[in-house]
Amino acid sequence: MNAPLRLGTRASALATTQSGHVAAMLRERTGREVELVEVTTRGDVDRSPLASIGGTGVFVSALRDALLAGEVDLAVHSLKDLPTGAAEGIALAAVPPREDPRDALVARDGLTLGELPVGSRVGTGSPRRAAQLAALGLGLEITAIRGNVGTRIGHVEDGRLDAVVLAQAGLSRLGRDGEVTEVLDPFQMLPAPGQGALAVECRAGDEDLVALLAALDHPSTRAAVTAERAVLSTLEAGCSAPVGALAEVVEGDDGEELWVRAVVMSTDGALSVRMSATGSPGDAHGVGSRLGQEMLADGAADLMEGPQPEGSDRVGEQHA
Repeated sequence: MNAPLRLGTRASALATTQSGHVAAMLRERTGREVELVEVTTRGDVDRSPLASIGGTGVFVSALRDALLAGEVDLAVHSLKDLPTGAAEGIALAAVPPREDPRDALVARDGLTLGELPVGSRVGTGSPRRAAQLAALGLGLEITAIRGNVGTRIGHVEDGRLDAVVLAQAGLSRLGRDGEVTEVLDPFQMLPAPGQGALAVECRAGDEDLVALLAALDHPSTRAAVTAERAVLSTLEAGCSAPVGALAEVVEGDDGEELWVRAVVMSTDGALSVRMSATGSPGDAHGVGSRLGQEMLADGAADLMEGPQPEGSDRVGEQHA
């Protein structure tokens, strides 16, 4: 009998829920038993702003170290936390079907974004969300916060904040989507590249496990997030402003078509470059890269001040 697969996960409620979902899929589709192994990352213990401790990569590196050391067999991440560069010895073996990629508002008294009074305090840990909120011109006071989903919503419940903006996917996975007062239209707020998707990694040399995990892969989701991350990686070459991107595979006249939208903003939301592109899902990386290059040529390269893009090696948003 095969030994249980050891699945490395962060210890937060959202991370263990996501990892438990992947474990259940593995049991169902492959018949293998899976056990969760909690791994503490620097991002879990250091409450400093992410920009000062290395960005979203701080949630990933400890899990990858455990993989390479043979302490776990596979690891599950929120895909938007993955640095865009390849990791030596690590394979992105599966991208399961994506949850809702949109952002969501949890506000006092059931209010929507447009119903919040001028001066309302809205919390977010994301430069991307902060910039897009500012660009809406609603007169909101945007407050930087960190912490897990429960902590952030707690700031609304105890009156310290009027609302928080979180990822709809995380709230759904935790069974807290009933607390959402508005799901934000991507035309108002484009999500982070990869938001709502999970990444399942294992050692690149473990060919049998790479093949086994392929049973969890969802081609349309992988194509979408590949395009979004290609936009981000291209922009990182010349832009350090907040970035949002969303790709979808849709039915076109000649079969499946990949549609990508992206925005680069100044941190105060005053300036932005918005563009979109279409192409073949089989050329997802190329579609995203070309879009990023067009955005740089259209002025995104001038938006150089402020935090690094989400999902980069340097700065971004924490899970929620």
